[in-house]
Amino acid sequence: MSEDQKKTVSNGHDEMVVSQELQAKITEVRGLIGQLSDKESAYCSDASISRYLLSRNSNVKKAAQMLKQSLKWRKEYKPEEIRWEEVADEAELGSMYRPNYHDKCGRSVIIMTPGSKSSRSAQTVKYLVYCMENAILNLPAHQEQVVWLVDLKGIKMSDISFKMAREIVHVIQDYYPKRLGLIILLNAPIVFQPFFKMIRPFLETEMYNKVKFYYWDDHKDKKILEDLFDMDKLESAFGGNGDKGFDVNKYAERMKEDDNKILSLGTQVKSVS
Repeated sequence: MSEDQKKTVSNGHDEMVVSQELQAKITEVRGLIGQLSDKESAYCSDASISRYLLSRNSNVKKAAQMLKQSLKWRKEYKPEEIRWEEVADEAELGSMYRPNYHDKCGRSVIIMTPGSKSSRSAQTVKYLVYCMENAILNLPAHQEQVVWLVDLKGIKMSDISFKMAREIVHVIQDYYPKRLGLIILLNAPIVFQPFFKMIRPFLETEMYNKVKFYYWDDHKDKKILEDLFDMDKLESAFGGNGDKGFDVNKYAERMKEDDNKILSLGTQVKSVS
């Protein structure tokens, strides 16, 4: 492809080179969506629409419908308006958080330990949405994906809610397309296999292919994790040399600071849809 057939599109941290063909499809999607408010337009950058197109195999009508549903959800759920005070009780349980580091590809990381305490309620899903919004806010330039590190060591079937897992899959697949770069399921016990078989039919092929099972006591898996993360930053609980535990006070300070960043950005929000 010649240089004049390419175009760089940028929106905040999102920047990508698109072909003329993709640009034409982006324009088509925008036409099908119709007139947007200033706030809605912030979530319909070229980079954002590209993710919806890629998620729907470049089918313009399907991508437009998906984006419309996402905008409807944002209008009703208002994910960008969720603040620390609304999710603090859930966050303080320590079963999910965004650590203060990225993987070696520059992707934000969200850590989950479903075997520990969580309310397993709508509040858990709300907190996950808050974490996703925060993770995307903290992406560096030229990066638009997030990594989930899910520690399943010692998990029991009673620790897992199938209903909640389905809701999480729905939210991520429908409202955050192409945002997950990798889902690491670490140290999954045998009892987890039946649950994964139950949830598998609800995973789109793309999301399923991003799921990787790793075991810290496996030499090859350990090498993969070392290639993915700075081991001096990765928590010791996951085989790294970093912090030994979750410090909710330090975490709360970081989240509140990021909440203030969002307020200062106003309508110039980063395209997270």
